[in-house]
Amino acid sequence: MGSLIYGAAPVIRMDDRVLRHVQVVAISKLRRNEPFAFNWDQEPGVVGDEVWGSSHGTIWISNASQLYFQYDGPRSEQKLNSTWLEMLSKATYRLEGLSALPEPVK
Repeated sequence: MGSLIYGAAPVIRMDDRVLRHVQVVAISKLRRNEPFAFNWDQEPGVVGDEVWGSSHGTIWISNASQLYFQYDGPRSEQKLNSTWLEMLSKATYRLEGLSALPEPVK
């Protein structure tokens, strides 16, 4: 299980595979200078930091953000799911922002 660490905000823990897909989408958005909101609220494989007692929340991610993606497991050579990446990318345009949507079955 990896972590998305955002400044002084709670650490958002998620499964490494989920985090890898969120990372690809986030970096793509930031390269295009497109800020977005990221939400977590009991999505499968995503939990807020127990220290902060954060079971749900939202952060604003922009080029001014300092993001750090930390993985607990070994570097994975698993292929990325392009359908999932597209779903996550489209979710960044929703009013409520990006959430770690479940991986679709191919």
